[in-house]
Amino acid sequence: MASAPHENPYSAAGVDTAAGDLAVELMKSAVRRTHGPEVLGGVGGFAGLFDASALRDYARPLLATSTDGVGTKVAIAQAIDKHDTIGEDLVGMVVDDIVVVGARPLFMTDYIACGKVVPPRIADIVAGIARGCAMTGTALVGGETAEHPGLLGIDDYDVAGAATGVVEADRVLGADRVRAGDVVLALASSGLHSNGYSLVRHIITGAGIAYGAASAELGSTWGEALLEPTRLYTSPLLRLLDDAAVGSGIHSLSHVTGGGIAANLARVLPQQSWVDVDRSTWSPAPVFRVLADMGGLELTATEGTWNLGIGFLAVVSPEIADAATAALQADGIATWQVGVVREGARPEGEYEQGAKGVDGGAVRLVGTYADAGHPANGAV
Repeated sequence: MASAPHENPYSAAGVDTAAGDLAVELMKSAVRRTHGPEVLGGVGGFAGLFDASALRDYARPLLATSTDGVGTKVAIAQAIDKHDTIGEDLVGMVVDDIVVVGARPLFMTDYIACGKVVPPRIADIVAGIARGCAMTGTALVGGETAEHPGLLGIDDYDVAGAATGVVEADRVLGADRVRAGDVVLALASSGLHSNGYSLVRHIITGAGIAYGAASAELGSTWGEALLEPTRLYTSPLLRLLDDAAVGSGIHSLSHVTGGGIAANLARVLPQQSWVDVDRSTWSPAPVFRVLADMGGLELTATEGTWNLGIGFLAVVSPEIADAATAALQADGIATWQVGVVREGARPEGEYEQGAKGVDGGAVRLVGTYADAGHPANGAV
């Protein structure tokens, strides 16, 4: 059948360009709040512009870049029609990877693919991204919203982003700075963050639970508990690195994302080193325990999937460990010691090593988790 005489053929194919324009208008104010004088051109250009003249102040500036998404956590946001926090998760997954090398984030771009542009929904997603950018000192300089009818359902979407930061060459953090005797500090997570949601959804589906149902154990609905935003570590860690008293004692950082605690810590340790992470120093939050019980799993079986209460790890010299802990605690992040870096012959047992193509150190978790409610340093 021929289209109506004045009907836009693109609209007839399912793409609403007017809705896309409205979505941009709704998100403009949130995006602008992330802009400092370094951002040129405003919102809506083909490319974002960032004044890099400040890099002249660096002796040898190295650019750091990262890209990621949020994974299947977006399915829960879609299920309960709550989209205002998923953007914070995206910033956590992207920008918090940049600070691992000691870099300060400069700017970020985002990409949202959806089945149908619903302007208020897109604006909510971008508002969350902008909020996360503001919390980490990152300018949101551009992005793209793409409508993919026929490929994605009307209420389906996915989000991704990329960011760029800068670090002085002689201040790059990494395994080469780590020494035997260094202390491993754990920084508490806010919950599941954005990893392991395929297992979460498998457990919830198997139990026949609706995301809108209340959970007495978690004190909220299931959907609300599972959408708890990712804690953002960039600003507190940058303050720590900039502290003249402790900054030089921060040797390496690890963002605990896919693969869990052991695999991600192993990536930032030198070869021939090893760490036993002591489970007894913290009690995983209720959301981990409830989900594991519901799935018939031991907590130890989920260690390669969930962060179990540790969102970041810092490997520091023993002389500044207490000061670093106190500074992070004052910044609102529960922090505690979970291990010490060793070299040479290691104990018998299975260690994680060579994670994600990095032939680094070796890590295993030992002992038994503190009881729920136990006042361990890392209780979250």
